[in-house]
Amino acid sequence: MTGIVDLHSHVLPGVDDGARDVAEAVTAVEALFSEGVTTVVATPHLSASLKEQVGVLESRLEYIDRAHTELQTALTTAGYRGVVHRGAEIKLNSPNPDLSDPRLRIAATRFVLVEFPGFRIPPFAGNQFASLVENGWWPVLAHAERHAGIEDALPELHEWKSAGVCIQINAGSFLGQYGERAQLAVASLLSLGVVDYLSSDYHARGEIGMVAALEVLREHPNGEEISALLAVTNPRRLLDEEHPLAVPALEPLERTDGKGFRQLLSSLGPGGARRERPPDETTESGSA
Repeated sequence: MTGIVDLHSHVLPGVDDGARDVAEAVTAVEALFSEGVTTVVATPHLSASLKEQVGVLESRLEYIDRAHTELQTALTTAGYRGVVHRGAEIKLNSPNPDLSDPRLRIAATRFVLVEFPGFRIPPFAGNQFASLVENGWWPVLAHAERHAGIEDALPELHEWKSAGVCIQINAGSFLGQYGERAQLAVASLLSLGVVDYLSSDYHARGEIGMVAALEVLREHPNGEEISALLAVTNPRRLLDEEHPLAVPALEPLERTDGKGFRQLLSSLGPGGARRERPPDETTESGSA
C-alpha cells in the first residue's frame, strides 16, 4: 500500500526518546518511506502541565521548531520528497490544558494527539475528553490499546466517539511488540469498529510494522477496505481538518493459524470480550 499518512511518530532529532540526532532522524524517515508512508507527522512528547510553568512551554516549542527545520533541511538536501508535518503527543496531566498554540496540534489542525499519564485510562477520561471538545479541540487518543483499563472502557468508547473523540492504534500491537494484553486490546477495538487511524509510533529504532500490520488486516474479508481507511483515507481527512469516515468492524477469518493476532481476534465474542475456552478444548498439537 502506498500513500500512507503516519500521524504518530518520534523522528525529530534530539527532542525526546525518538531520533537522537539529524542523521538518525533522516534514516528513520527513510525507513518510514520504505514502508509506503508518504506523509509523516512528527509528534514529540509534551506534557500539558508545561503551560503552567512560565516560559517553559514556549522554550520547549522553540527547541522543537529548530529540530523540525533541521530535519526538513536534511531531507531536502538528501533529495527526499516526502512531507514531515509538526505535531505533538500531549500527556493529559493537567485538568484543562491550553492547546491554543497550533504547534501543539496535529499539523496545526484542530485535532490533537493525546495520551493519559501512566498509560492508564482514568475514571474521569470522559470528562477530560468533553473538556477538550468544548474548548474546540478534537482529541485523538494515541495508542489506545496500550492504555491499561481500555478493556473496561469499551462500553464508553462509542459515547466518546459520538462526542468527537478519535481512536489511533499502533502497528506494532498487531505483532505483539507491546505484549499480549495490547495485542488483545487492538483486536477488541477493531472487532468493535471503533478505530479511526493506524500509525507507527516509530521511535527511530526497531521494527516499524506498518507493512506487517496491513498484511494481517488485508487477510480478513473486509480487510482491504479497513486498511485503506485506517492508513490512507482517514489520516488524509484529518490533515484536511475533516472527521474520519466510519470504519466497519473487522470480520474474523474463518480459519486461523492458531497463534498471534489472528487467534486473538477469533477468540472475541460480542462487544469485543474474550470468550472463555471450553474446558475440553485443545490446541492443534493436542495439548491443553
